Amino acid sequence: MGDLKTVNVIRHLAFEDLGSFGSVLEAHGYLVNYFEAADYALKPDELSQIDALSDSLLVVLGGPISVNDTAMFPFLDEEVGLLKQRIAADKPTLGICLGAQLIAKALGAKIYPGKEKEIGWYDLSLTAAGEQSALRYLDAKHCSMLHWHGETFDLPAGAALLASSERCPHQAFSYGKNILALQFHPEITQRSMEKWFIGHIGEIMQTDGISVEKLREDTRQFANQLEMQGELFFNSWLNEVT
Repeated sequence: MGDLKTVNVIRHLAFEDLGSFGSVLEAHGYLVNYFEAADYALKPDELSQIDALSDSLLVVLGGPISVNDTAMFPFLDEEVGLLKQRIAADKPTLGICLGAQLIAKALGAKIYPGKEKEIGWYDLSLTAAGEQSALRYLDAKHCSMLHWHGETFDLPAGAALLASSERCPHQAFSYGKNILALQFHPEITQRSMEKWFIGHIGEIMQTDGISVEKLREDTRQFANQLEMQGELFFNSWLNEVT
C-alpha cells in the first residue's frame, strides 16, 4: 500500500472550508488536515509544525481579517513566512481570498482596500494565460463566480495574471509552476452559503446594495453550476501539480 497522500489546510473561519474541493480530494485519496488559525492566536510560532518544504499540498483559505492586521493576529506573519518558504521551493500551494492575499504579500506585493467591496456573484474574465490554465473551467461562459472581499493587491513581480473582474483587475495569478492565488471563491456550495449569510451579516448590513435576500436569490441561480465547474477546475489543477 502506498503512502497516504495528505493536504494541509489553514482555515481562518469555521464555515469557510474546502467546500466542493473536499469531494475532489477524497476521490484522489487525500487525507485532509485542517489547521485552525485561531488555535495559534496565542502561540503563532507553533504554525511551524506545518512542514514548509513538504510535497504535501497546502491550501490557505479565506476569512474576514486583513493581511495587514498582524498586530491583532500575529499568526498572519507566521503564515507569510510559511508561504515564502513554499514559494521559494515551488511546492504545490493554493490560496483563496485571504489566502491569495497572503501569497501576494509573501511575494512582496502591497495589499490595500479596493475602491469598493466586491460581494456577490460576478463574472470572471480570463487572460490568455488563464484560458490555458485550469481556470478555463471558471470562465464567464461556464459559470458566474462568488466574490467576497474588501481588499485587493498589486500583481506580484514575476507572477502571471490569470483573471480579472469588472471591479477588480487582479483576481487570480500563478507564480512558478505550483503556486496559485485566487481572490474569488470557486469552492463554495449552495448549501454552505447560509452559514456565510449568518457569519457575515454585519458586513452585509453595512454594505450598500447588498442584502441576504439578493445574495440568496443569486446563490440559488448560480451556485450549483459553480459547484460543478469548481470541481472540474480543482481536479484539473490538482492533476497538474501532483
